[in-house]
Amino acid sequence: MLVIFAFGLITPGGASEGDVARKILDVTGVRGGLVVHLNCGDGKLTAALHADGRCIVYGLDTRRENVDQARKYISSRGIYGKVSADVFHGRQIPLIDDTVNLVIAEDIGDIPMSEVLRVLCPNGTAYVRKGGRWHKTVKDRPEELDDWT
Repeated sequence: MLVIFAFGLITPGGASEGDVARKILDVTGVRGGLVVHLNCGDGKLTAALHADGRCIVYGLDTRRENVDQARKYISSRGIYGKVSADVFHGRQIPLIDDTVNLVIAEDIGDIPMSEVLRVLCPNGTAYVRKGGRWHKTVKDRPEELDDWT
């Protein structure tokens, strides 16, 4: 079972990428781990998601020129490595199963939600904009999964 919530737009006029990133992290409850920003564009929000240093952020975009721009911006902030960007074909997320804590997509493009859920770890969160509203989806944690100390 998945938990799904719908929210209004989180990007008030004139809000900085830092404000938007903080709002996303607050709303989703993600405090660290791997964050994937789908269709990352210029990389400004991608970089801002690393603001507190607790997340490794991976921006993906189908357009080479967007990735080049994102890489340039991320490098200018001195955080490349902790934040990176790459080109992908837009249908499959190039990561192994159950590794991502948060997937963010203002435009999910041709990626099916099943693909997003595939890469999310148990209790991982997808925050996807559809029809002008943000939807938060939390992947179930299997009962048979043990707790580690």
